Amino acid sequence: MSPNTEQNTAGRSGAALPSVRPEVVAEVVAALSPRLQKRLDGAAAKITGRPVSREGDDWQIDVDEDVRLVLHAPGGVIRTAADVRCGCLLAPACLHRAAAVTAAPLADPAAEELETPGADASGADASEVDAAGAQTPEAAGTPAGLPDAAEPLAADRPAGEPGSAPLTPAESAAAERLHASAAAALAAGVSGAGGVLQAELLRAAHQARLSGLHRPAAAAVAVATRLRAARTGEPDHRLADLTAALRDLLDLATALGAPAADALDPATLAGLRGTARQAYQEAGGLRLYGLFAEPVLTATHAGVLSWAVDASGRLSTVAEITPHADAASAAPQALAAGGRAVRLGDTMISHREFTRAGLSVQGATRSASGRLGAGAKVRAVRAAGAAWTAEPLARLWAEPLDAQIARALAWAALPYDSRPAGGDLLFLDVTLAGIAAHGDTAAPQLLARCEGLTVALRPAHDHPGLAHRANLALLAGRPGLRLRVIGRLERAARPELRLLAVGPAAPEPPSGGDEAQRGDEARSGDVTLALAADRAGRVNLGLERLQRADLPAGSGPDDGPAAVPASLPELLLDLPGPSGTGSAAVEAPVHLLTRRVEQAVTGGRRALGAAASGAVQDSAAVDGRHLRAAGLATAALLLDGLRESATDQGRDVFGRIVGDDHRAYTAAWLAASCYGEELATALCAAAWSSPDGR
Repeated sequence: MSPNTEQNTAGRSGAALPSVRPEVVAEVVAALSPRLQKRLDGAAAKITGRPVSREGDDWQIDVDEDVRLVLHAPGGVIRTAADVRCGCLLAPACLHRAAAVTAAPLADPAAEELETPGADASGADASEVDAAGAQTPEAAGTPAGLPDAAEPLAADRPAGEPGSAPLTPAESAAAERLHASAAAALAAGVSGAGGVLQAELLRAAHQARLSGLHRPAAAAVAVATRLRAARTGEPDHRLADLTAALRDLLDLATALGAPAADALDPATLAGLRGTARQAYQEAGGLRLYGLFAEPVLTATHAGVLSWAVDASGRLSTVAEITPHADAASAAPQALAAGGRAVRLGDTMISHREFTRAGLSVQGATRSASGRLGAGAKVRAVRAAGAAWTAEPLARLWAEPLDAQIARALAWAALPYDSRPAGGDLLFLDVTLAGIAAHGDTAAPQLLARCEGLTVALRPAHDHPGLAHRANLALLAGRPGLRLRVIGRLERAARPELRLLAVGPAAPEPPSGGDEAQRGDEARSGDVTLALAADRAGRVNLGLERLQRADLPAGSGPDDGPAAVPASLPELLLDLPGPSGTGSAAVEAPVHLLTRRVEQAVTGGRRALGAAASGAVQDSAAVDGRHLRAAGLATAALLLDGLRESATDQGRDVFGRIVGDDHRAYTAAWLAASCYGEELATALCAAAWSSPDGR
């Protein structure tokens, strides 16, 4: 083995394998015979346990003594079916190739778009390069298609505004195929959605992309990715994420397949179609002020995302994201990316430095979502930054709390490529209130007070390799500490915030009396962070660690009692108990509906249908009665409809279930899922609108 060769073992699905483009999976699996397709899931499980060696851009898997698989993956991504080579006699229509691409992680199109490339030899203009330098399809070429790639492309759409023309026959057919594939995945559930069904979903996604339905195609790839994570027990799998991905895909496919789709206004239809890549507009000269940075971890990529504010107060982002080899190297790679240079012009300022400094940019380009372009015409030089308490950053905290909540909730309902940068971020001044139970869970959480509300502060990311959890643990021991924070809204029935960055609180204005007395009061009540000068009044909680020296005197475990505001004991007594008792209102039992929706995703149609046990059917009926008792009659009606549609399947004369297209069941599930989402959003808005639910 040469010195440049690495060898390891794929201990889990795709741990040591390169990522693969979705259309490659669809093409390779489609080449299998029906007999081999039945054996695909078992073969993929065996592949993950075989030794893998890498030499350059080639990954080699020894299937047995006589058969070797070679995966050619420049940049860590398998881009064509020809890049998967097998030495067995059945190749290329062999089970080994299909098992390898089924076990490999799917390439994330969004992350690939952010990935930092090498030297751009094509001389592409700034308008042809995205935020991290990835070329547009026109400049970089189009990947090889599937056997059915000869179908009409998006370019065959009638002339007019992009995305605004009526649906073409190819688009309607693609939407119908997406709906059928997603309905089959929903009916099968996680346990039944194996490699063949996933490949059909990816094939439908490829057809949708070719016809110009980019947003539904991306949604289908997201569903397939999360199905794989669920089936292989990936640590980042969350059932709520898979449910949301299925809901988004079915919602899009249903809207595009409806008879009235052609009557939609051009803007709505364009939003349903989406775009292949975000367009960048000339922004001219920009004076940027660094705000904060956060680590980014996906199944295949890791890096850092830095946030900045221009003179007008608009937020922008710049990223440094690259593929990672496996989950063990992802967190260190994300932390290391914080020390790499921001790729704007010739500046050599790192992402960590940028959060405390500024840039003066000429020839800037920016997408509608705030992503900054890094084209050849962009020039940037380092400039002074601004404190969080100074303009233009201070205006972010000046926005009223109710307006911030409304903005964040509305942002989540927008199409992904139309969401403005930072729309889901909250900028708050809080006072830590210690550790206590919050809402209907007995688990202790770090709580804070903000404008009469009790807010649970949670880590932005649970990965133990990042600094989030350690920083919150340090803050938890300092009740009474006043902070200025940046966080991401967590939609819940109680106020919750995922912390991203913290800084010292803004000085409180004096309340009255002579000047000397007011100064003494301000100093005695100013219990906040005491950061070193080089931290410039902020800490990026995912990339940097707070130290005990950053906390005011009396905050360490071996120090004397800390100076706690006199009002704090009253705040702690007023916190809600583990059952939601005390001053907090009783929470609506939305979970009774959402858990059945998620149960259908996990177990498929059988989990709620006639094949379900009597205990499951009885408990579902009890859930309906509880929902009605709580005043949620619509939720109870939707739950009953979901159960009935799951059971209502045709049978032949011998009593065997006759296969159907699952349309009625899918419609009932989608209605219940969407209603649960809207209800959860309304409850979240209500929780933030009244102090402690009163």
